[in-house]
Amino acid sequence: MTEPIAMPILGLTGRNLAYLSLRLWLGVRALVTGLEKFAGTITVQEPVLDATGQPDSSGAMLDVQRKVYGWDQYHAMPDTLQAKLAAEPLMSEFLMKAFCACLGPALVLTGLLLLLGLAGRCSLMLMGLIYVALTVGLILIGQDQGVAFLGIHLGLIALALTLVDHDRFAMTRRL
Repeated sequence: MTEPIAMPILGLTGRNLAYLSLRLWLGVRALVTGLEKFAGTITVQEPVLDATGQPDSSGAMLDVQRKVYGWDQYHAMPDTLQAKLAAEPLMSEFLMKAFCACLGPALVLTGLLLLLGLAGRCSLMLMGLIYVALTVGLILIGQDQGVAFLGIHLGLIALALTLVDHDRFAMTRRL
């Protein structure tokens, strides 16, 4: 029996497409997760509208919550999680502050680098290190579901690292 011949799609092999899929997914995942660390809500007042969509004549106002992004909204992790980690004796306050300060920007940077095809190996390795560091924190506070979730991400990163040589759309090679 002969083995089936793999037919490339637009000149791309299965490995090229597999890496591209992982690169896009991991890049989007890191970028959006990092951007969400800069999200917050503000309350603004808006006039109550009448049936025609015009401001009500009584001048009544409503408080409306709006999602905004900015440096002043930055939070690396929820306050409850940060408090649990701060209570752990193995967590240095200095290292925790440094990690929290870098987490959002590092996720945005690795996501962008991966999406743009710049330094694929380095950005995947950095992303893996970020997830390992997050895993340590989750292990310390007994969040087994989060540990498993990050383990899946690490598996995807490891797979992407094995396929990185098949990146046909990289802007830089060998990094």
